Amino acid sequence: MTDNSDLLKIISFITSKGFQIHPDALVLIENLQVDVYQIVEEILMIKRERDGSKVILSDDIKNILKFSTNSSLIVNDNASNGTTIVNKLDHSEIIDTKKNNEETILELVTRDFDDFENNYYVNNIIYDSNNSINSGEGVEGYTSLFRSRFDKSLKILSNRPDSKRIKKIAFIKQFLNQSRINPKSQSKENLEESLFIAGLIMEKKIKKNSYNLTIDDQSGLLEAFAYDEDLKKQISSLILDQMVMIELENNSKRKNHIIKKIFSLDVPDRIPNRSHSEVYSVLISDLHIGSKFFMEDEFQMFLNWLNGNEENKDIVSKIKYICICGDLIDGIGIFPHQDRELFEKDSFSQMEHATNLLAKIPKHIKVFMIPGNHDLGRRALPQPAIPRKYADKIYSLNNITMLGNPCMINMEGVKTLMFHGQSLDDTIATIPGLSYSKPAEAMKILLKSRHLSPIYGQRTPIAPELEDMMVIEDVPDIFHSGHVHVIDVDSYKGTLVVNSGAWQTQTPFQRAMGITPTPGIAIVVNLATLRPYQINFAN
Repeated sequence: MTDNSDLLKIISFITSKGFQIHPDALVLIENLQVDVYQIVEEILMIKRERDGSKVILSDDIKNILKFSTNSSLIVNDNASNGTTIVNKLDHSEIIDTKKNNEETILELVTRDFDDFENNYYVNNIIYDSNNSINSGEGVEGYTSLFRSRFDKSLKILSNRPDSKRIKKIAFIKQFLNQSRINPKSQSKENLEESLFIAGLIMEKKIKKNSYNLTIDDQSGLLEAFAYDEDLKKQISSLILDQMVMIELENNSKRKNHIIKKIFSLDVPDRIPNRSHSEVYSVLISDLHIGSKFFMEDEFQMFLNWLNGNEENKDIVSKIKYICICGDLIDGIGIFPHQDRELFEKDSFSQMEHATNLLAKIPKHIKVFMIPGNHDLGRRALPQPAIPRKYADKIYSLNNITMLGNPCMINMEGVKTLMFHGQSLDDTIATIPGLSYSKPAEAMKILLKSRHLSPIYGQRTPIAPELEDMMVIEDVPDIFHSGHVHVIDVDSYKGTLVVNSGAWQTQTPFQRAMGITPTPGIAIVVNLATLRPYQINFAN
């Protein structure tokens, strides 16, 4: 029988993966004498690939055990807690005679599950980084972060057929050295034309005749050389610290490791999910309330439009969701001399102002809101939801759900990834050809890398989390960001890519940087077709 401390670890493990466990399933787990973690891993894998549900049910455990243990549940016959369990899975009955005034783990899970169930099915939360934040410290924390990134990325890569041929860098180096010593060796690897490695990109070098990549797979580092022009072009669009799989020439006679092909994790070509009925979602971001440049009149027009507009009645009457993708307020002390640009010079006044505006959104419309780098709270990624102590009145609005950055929500079956977009600065600065005028191109780079903030050590602060929650494990139907204040809409392999601009006119900083924002526009998406519309309140 699993004891209480083990149960807590199992529950923590499940929730860290973005899942919950039903109390009935916990009772089954409590009495198993098998490797519970292995069973849970198998269930999570099935749910990610086929099921889509975020709750582990007792039936999930029974199905796994049926397959592996011929329908019999192994229990502890010497259980001393007053619980009796019938052995056959199909007829398992639980009789709990334990009398205890204290709240048991099962009661805790039951209560938490009820909260989760209400949240998931009413507010449609698929994944919220706010619930999984568990920071480490210093070197150990960042070591855990990158180990988690490597493991999650490798799991995504495992869907490729060639991934079965991946070898550790340490093995590749040893093998090639032995092949130089004994070129006539008839080992399996010697007979193959190619060798495959996978790892994180530690360094990119542009030389006169080659582009070089240094790859780290936790067993060692390997520098690989690309001479082909198409490969050079591909390398130029890769980001530091992202995972790639590389096909190398199997040639021990050459000193350098020559690249034949490079594979990003990427998202697969797919047909996106759509709602069964004509329902609309509004995507906005970067209000910057409190700034002198906040477009209050235009935002008030937007609110009036939501509350009844005859001209667009067919659309407005079917709006069910609004997604606000960060930077609700302008904040305080975000950049030097910010106070010169503020209409409201303290964050609490800004939040009060924001609350009054958000309260005007019709109550039948569900609002999902994440923080940005200007909002109150932690600025390092992933960001927890704006703390309740700063936004209690917003939390009290029943139609608004405050989430972490990033998160994924389910709107009528349409999976929407919300990420404020801080890392777009680093991506645009790093990849040739990208610019702030076309942020969707930078967002597509993030989809290709299957990571929302791959580059470590530049402008975007990243916290030393024990788990890397920025990996894009679940492919979204809509990818929604803000941050750069420029409207851009595109599609990539079935995913609708939206940067929703801003509600702040051009700031002195943007003018100095040559950035021309496109503010005062709301993106409205028909969830039945995924067709986006731009409603311009600035004109």
